[in-house]
Amino acid sequence: MPSAYVLINCDLGSEENIIKEINLLDGVKEVKGTYGVYDIITRIESDDMNVLKDTITWKIRRMSKVRSTVTLIVIEGQG
Repeated sequence: MPSAYVLINCDLGSEENIIKEINLLDGVKEVKGTYGVYDIITRIESDDMNVLKDTITWKIRRMSKVRSTVTLIVIEGQG
């Protein structure tokens, strides 16, 4: 099943609201706030790679107060 981790940088103080918004999206399996270079990490799964990409591109990246993202597409069958 296609899956990805998305590392998110957001405006200071907006982390909790963004986490709540992301949790409402289909396919989201986990969302956590983090310390360090990135503010939030989320794990997303979908039966369809295009749906996965659309969720990241058109829903997460377009959220208000999301500054930038780094997406790590998981290699299926490895690990």
